[in-house]
Amino acid sequence: MKHAFSPSKTSLPSLNWSTTLSEPLQASTWVKLQELPNPYSHDEALLLCQNSDTEWTVWIPDHGEMILHRCQLGEVC
Repeated sequence: MKHAFSPSKTSLPSLNWSTTLSEPLQASTWVKLQELPNPYSHDEALLLCQNSDTEWTVWIPDHGEMILHRCQLGEVC
């Protein structure tokens, strides 16, 4: 089951993803998360597939699959 993580605008950090992500994203890559989807999940996500120019389906240990916007992703691990 996929869950979209949609934080409120006040909780989403103000980031410029073009400067935060120094290399192009590709599937099967681990990336840091800007914020955790729940207090028990890991702070890294595995990129599964790109849904659009701005969204990726990811897998987060101790959380599962979800769709994230590029601004919610940090540096490649």
